[in-house]
Amino acid sequence: MKVGCIGLGDIARKAYLPVLGSLAEVELHLQTRSPSTLTAVADGHHLPGAQRHADLDSLLDAGLDAAFVHAPTETHPAIVTRLLDAGIATYVDKPLAYDLATCRELVTLAEQRSTSLMVGFNRRFAPGYASCHDHPRDLIVLQKNRPGPADEVRRTVFDDFIHVVDTLRFLVPGEVDEVTVNHRVREGRLEHVVLQLSGAGFTALGVMNRVAGVTEEVLEVSGGGRKRVVRDLADVIDHPDGLPTVHRRPDWVPVPRQRGLEQAVLTFLGAVREDVVLSARNALATHALCEQIVARAGESYDPRFDSAATASGDGTPSEEGRPS
Repeated sequence: MKVGCIGLGDIARKAYLPVLGSLAEVELHLQTRSPSTLTAVADGHHLPGAQRHADLDSLLDAGLDAAFVHAPTETHPAIVTRLLDAGIATYVDKPLAYDLATCRELVTLAEQRSTSLMVGFNRRFAPGYASCHDHPRDLIVLQKNRPGPADEVRRTVFDDFIHVVDTLRFLVPGEVDEVTVNHRVREGRLEHVVLQLSGAGFTALGVMNRVAGVTEEVLEVSGGGRKRVVRDLADVIDHPDGLPTVHRRPDWVPVPRQRGLEQAVLTFLGAVREDVVLSARNALATHALCEQIVARAGESYDPRFDSAATASGDGTPSEEGRPS
């Protein structure tokens, strides 16, 4: 299977290439506009010259079966469009694009081309978070904080808070009836945001403080007299009778597996191998909810975002799938 990797930044080098490079059935092709980066990364994976590409045209000429897009978000629409037009199954880092209209266009194009499009919401595959899907979930609280500084509203929501949004949508146990957003914006920069999704018998809260002075991520799910806490996607703490039981990540578990990245890659490539077309419709609903949050945090609000944002919020797996 010929697999392309477009963009060789930190996320590609640290999270995806270790997985792709370990798969015997994958013929890995790399593409970046930086000659020095291409040489360094390709040398590290012992790739011949034919598997090194300085531009997208050269990569497409290689006859890819699938591609991973890890280039800057601003370049996603143009790159993904070319891949889909070429009929190449495409996995793209979140977000798909910085605005909902463009995201819709890309999802529609994938459907028109009957070609897989998957967005990298790896937390759906992270073992700790996936285990919470089978836990009572009357109340869900997810905090994802950052030390600062604060950043522009749209970039913060679509680049970072989108993981919180998608994880809540993944975990809610029923249809979302109400969406509430609270936030603080100073001089155009989003300092904190709180998202509440509620429905029959459940409430889900997503919290991000971009000036918290600390990097942390804590998920809590509770219901039926039971509580589970997942800290930084690693340690799982159960409170069955008020007494905590800690399940720590074994030292040998690689970070890509702990964070669900390995499982996401294998799910995507498995679908390509089996000629199963993956839909990004569920991921599109997450982007729609992000657009709603951005609108309520200062930009003009369009109520059309509401119906798309709350669709498919029934706690079932997305078309991208879940780990078994």
